[in-house]
Formats: sequence, C-alpha cells, structure tokens
Amino acid sequence: MEAREIGCGRQGNRADTSPEAARVERILFAQIIHKKEFKMRPLSVLLLATTALAQAPATDAKSYVKYDQPVIVLNHVRVIDGTGAPAKDDQMVVVAGGKIQSIATASGEVPQGAQVLDLTGNTVIPGLVGMHDHLYYPAPARNLAMYPEHAWSFPRLYLAGGVTTIRTTGSVEPYTDLELKKAIDSGKMPGPKMYVTGPYLEGKGAYTPQMHELEDSEDARRTVDYWIAEGATNFKAYMNITRDELRAATEEAHKHHLKITGHLCSIGFREAAAIGIDDLEHGLVVDSEFAPGKQPDQCPPQKDIRETLLKLDIQSEQVQSMIKDLVAHHVAMTSTLPVFEGFVPNRPPLRQANLDAMLPEARQSYLGTRDTMAKNAAQSPWPALLKKEMGFEYAFAKAGGLLLAGPDPTGNGAVVAGYGDQREIELLVEAGFTPLEAIRIATYNGAQYLGELDHIGTIAAGKQADMVVVKGDPSMTISNIENVEIVFKDGIGYDPPKLVKDANGFVGLK
Repeated sequence: MEAREIGCGRQGNRADTSPEAARVERILFAQIIHKKEFKMRPLSVLLLATTALAQAPATDAKSYVKYDQPVIVLNHVRVIDGTGAPAKDDQMVVVAGGKIQSIATASGEVPQGAQVLDLTGNTVIPGLVGMHDHLYYPAPARNLAMYPEHAWSFPRLYLAGGVTTIRTTGSVEPYTDLELKKAIDSGKMPGPKMYVTGPYLEGKGAYTPQMHELEDSEDARRTVDYWIAEGATNFKAYMNITRDELRAATEEAHKHHLKITGHLCSIGFREAAAIGIDDLEHGLVVDSEFAPGKQPDQCPPQKDIRETLLKLDIQSEQVQSMIKDLVAHHVAMTSTLPVFEGFVPNRPPLRQANLDAMLPEARQSYLGTRDTMAKNAAQSPWPALLKKEMGFEYAFAKAGGLLLAGPDPTGNGAVVAGYGDQREIELLVEAGFTPLEAIRIATYNGAQYLGELDHIGTIAAGKQADMVVVKGDPSMTISNIENVEIVFKDGIGYDPPKLVKDANGFVGLK
C-alpha cells in the first residue's frame, strides 16, 4: 500500500447468491449504489434477476475443480523446477495423495489407472508464492482513502493466476482474512494458501481511517499479542511507526517465532535492520534515510524522498553499504514493481483480462487516471524511479539478499490479483534477471522466507503438488507466464477460466 498514491467499505453478505445473481443485482442497483439517477427496469429484467437468485451458488472449491483423480500424470511436459536450474523437456510428473510422487523422462512407465494429461508444448512451474498479496483494492471514488476487502474476487483471481500461496502483507480487515483462510482450508471456497498478516502497525498520522494508530510501545506489544492469539502469523509495520514501537512489536513477534516486515518512512532501512526487522517492502523507492533533514521517528515529505532518490547512484558507496548492511542482518526485500509501474505514464501494457476483472466504475477510474498521467508524462518522475528501483533490486539480490515478489494491488488500480503476480515476474526480467531467476524469486524465495521450502516453492518428489501449467516456454519467453492452463494446489487441478469468469466484474466492489 503506497501512501496517498496506494491505500473499506462494508459489503453485504452474498453467501446465498450465485455469481450470476450478483452480476444482475449490480446491473439493477449500481445507479443507486453510486448515487446516480435510478430508472425502473423492464419486468423481464426483474424476472431474470429472480431466476438468477434462485440458482445454486458456486461457493465451494469443488465447483472449480478440473482434475481430482487419485493419480494424475502430467506427461510430455517441460519442467521448470523453481531452483533456477535449466528447464527439462519431455518430462513425466506423477501426482498422488496431494504430493509430487516422481519426476522422470516421459518414456517411463505410466502408473496403472492414472489420469494422463498429454501436455506437449506446455510447461509446469511451481505455484507462485505471493509475498505482497493484499485482499483489498482501492475504491473507485477516493475522496477518502478507503480500501474494500475483496473476499470474493481476489481469492479466485490469485488462484487462477497461478498463485497457490500468499502472505497478505498488511490487512484492513484481519478478521475477514482469517475467516477466508478457514473457508479455503476447509474447501468451502477456492483460493490460495494464506499466511495472514495482522492489522497495520501504524503510528500517528495514518492516512486512512481503516488503520489503528498506535499510542506507544506498550500498545504495539498488546496489538501484536492480541492478533497472534487470533491467528495472525505475520506482521507489518507502517509509515509513521516510531522506533520504540517497532522495537516492541518486533520483540513480541520474535518471542513467538513470527516475522515482521515493514513499509517504512519514519524509520530508515538501516535503523530498521538494527532493530531486527525481517523484511522490507517496496525497496529503495520508499527508503527515507537519504532525504535531507530526516528527523528521527518522522516521515519526510514524499517529494523530498523522491527528489533525493532520483539523484542517487545505485553503485555509490552509500547505497552499496546500505545493501551490505541489510544482507548482513539477513533482512529480506519484497519487490512490488507492478504497483510502481502503474504510476509510469503509458504503462503497464493494457491487458484486456485485467480490465475485464474490474467493476465498470473501477475500470473507468483507472483508465481516467492513466489518461491524465499520459498527458503529463513530461513531468513524471516515475519512469526514472522505476528504473532506479529495478537497478536496486538487482543489486540487492546479486549481493546475496533474499528478494521476494508480490504485486501490491493498490496504487491507482492498475494492479489486480493474479495478473499482477504474473506482471511482477515479467518486470523482474526487465530488471535484468533471467526468466529462470525471476521464477525462482517468485516461488523458491517466498517459500524459503515463510519456512515452507520443505513443502512448497519447487517441483520435487515428496513436495506438495502446488504447480502451474502454462502454455509455451516461459524460460525463453517470459510473457508465456500469462498463459495459465491448469493450477494444481495440493494435487487438485483447478480450472482458471471458470475462476476468472466468476470473479470478473467484481474488482473494485468485493
């Protein structure tokens, strides 16, 4: 969440309606919701709404399953295992009991009674591990910064995009996130495995009323302890937190062997590393420590931070020494390039699937903002800032830092769940990483940070069968990462087109 550029309204309970019914409801009542003139609809449309409301809701995960046979064989498939090793052509991957049983050349013996999928021309990669994957998205009308929880569309879109595990990395509705995790884990709804982050640990000066402002270090401790008891497994410090509050929150999280990340401004990266933070979000673009006149525990004006960063040389001693300090303290860094690309005039490339996911008002809001940015392209600092951020992340990783990946679906609305995760991998390649390195960052590295590398993050015998089948060869053409054919989570093959169909039109609403 990028403050003032990146940042919930309550949504009604739709448990008793199908996606089709919800769409009809939205057509019928959108004008009232958005305070426009309401006109009576023809009786035929109202009857259509009644029929849709009577349909059985597609609320359970089984509704989206394509393959769930006891033994499934992915035959003649190219394997990118997530370790960074070269792709292996014409492989046979055997899945049973929710796990990868074996990987061998396609000439091997096929298990008797298996469901065999001939995947010639396709590639299988590990399920993506999204490390900055919120379940909220900016409301179209933002006189007040509000971020509605997307409990319906985002779990479906993440899974459809090949994201089988997420860390929410900041929550405006932590109870909703926790309940969604329960529903997904029990099979009541489709979605990725979830590592739920507690509410933002923010100091005085929060820019959205959805954030609690900490009173002091004791409040920070109480907040962390409370949400650990409720089920949160990660924490995130935010822009105006003080050093004492961050220290207290970090100590409490570490007592329970949990980790804390941060999108910081009042505290510089090296200060946070010394305090013991485990991860830093967004990279150099948000680091305030180089801003002139930076005062302790105070966030400088964003303009000052950016003007300073534009002058910084990534190869300079001050930046390189900061990178070395972070690596020495074992502080990870989460890349969120898509949210920054959204501020660059005439970027990202318009993708119809991304636009189709949006509520019409959300789409109109985003495209309007995009047009305005294009008209003022000459004054924008973001082309240079994005390039500098890419250079910083490449330097950090090459220095031995653990680089993670996530899209951060906030900003001006350009980033949508699932599609944003795919775009993050493409942008890592633009930053200088090879396609195989970029895939490793988005899979292996996230699993390593979460302590789950023994179970997920790579394709190997004995691991959970969290895998994504894509058409083409992303090791040669990274944009093939968008061509998702099947998503396996714990050995169950989900149908991406069906997940997308039921999510489309809701981003910006729920």
